Amino acid sequence: MRIVKEIEGKPCKITVFSWNGKYIIKLEKGPFEQTFKVSEFDFMEDEIDDILNEEFLADAITRFSAMALSLKKATDY
Repeated sequence: MRIVKEIEGKPCKITVFSWNGKYIIKLEKGPFEQTFKVSEFDFMEDEIDDILNEEFLADAITRFSAMALSLKKATDY
């Protein structure tokens, strides 16, 4: 697995890997992470930035909030 790029200046840490014919897009915020896999045959490396548009990242941030709430509910006794 190789790191294709790391993107800064976004609302979460973004790392793009290349592995086994796929781009693995990993988003991290605090203790949570989301991973998306897309085929290297469907997207060029420079098209990854198009995937990571404002709407996509806003949805991801909403999911991070839901993940935090879910963990809080599960760990509150």
